[in-house]
Amino acid sequence: MSDPGTDRTRAEKAEDMRASFGFRKVDDKQDLVDGVFHKVASRYDLMNDLMSGGMHRLWKDAMVSRLAPPRSPGTDWRALDVAGGTGDIAMRIVEASRRNVHVTVLDINGSMLAVGRDRAEKAGLAANLDFVEANAEELPFEDSSFDAYTIAFGIRNVPRIDVALAEAFRVLKYGGRFLCLEFSEVDVPILDRVYEEWSMRVIPRIGEIVTGDGEPYRYLVESVRKFPRQQRFAAMIREAGFSRVDFTNFSGGIAVLHSGWKL
Repeated sequence: MSDPGTDRTRAEKAEDMRASFGFRKVDDKQDLVDGVFHKVASRYDLMNDLMSGGMHRLWKDAMVSRLAPPRSPGTDWRALDVAGGTGDIAMRIVEASRRNVHVTVLDINGSMLAVGRDRAEKAGLAANLDFVEANAEELPFEDSSFDAYTIAFGIRNVPRIDVALAEAFRVLKYGGRFLCLEFSEVDVPILDRVYEEWSMRVIPRIGEIVTGDGEPYRYLVESVRKFPRQQRFAAMIREAGFSRVDFTNFSGGIAVLHSGWKL
């Protein structure tokens, strides 16, 4: 695990991420992030398997299990999955509910949403899902619209994380659940060094082989290294107004599930 006294890479405040494109300082992060996901959309899910050795599937299943969507027919329970363009989390939620809930998939990237719509149609889940192209910092929904808000491996790509968290709080109903799955800081000796070597050196190379361009994956890896540590991000969630905030490390902290409630 990195020593907080010597590692200056990770952000400590939400504003530290606003002009951060990986390790670079930029003027317009959002346009650059959009460009990354336009490039990787068609191979995004395949690359998730290759980058994580398939572990992302277990982490996502754990997230949906923690959410525990209702399984009763006729429910009007609704979830919002932000930065979920390919529909991976949303379809898991629908299936976990025995196809009895509705999920809105929101993403700022049209290419990712196109992949999600196609997947939903092929899976026969189109009736349970809708896809909205919009910004996490300006959700086009009324206050108290959703029973749950999920975001998986997407919050670190939002320029104004504090604004996105405030929007999450706004659109949730009272008693609503916030769940965020994100990469974080490995807290297991030796594994931290192995993981850093894998992520910084191997993942961009895999991206280059599979997609013909390693640079988007270099950004994704650097954005993980920049993202706040577990405790600091939990504090940001509390600052947005959420209660009963906690987090669970997966695979030694490679991924972390953050949770909060609007109470």
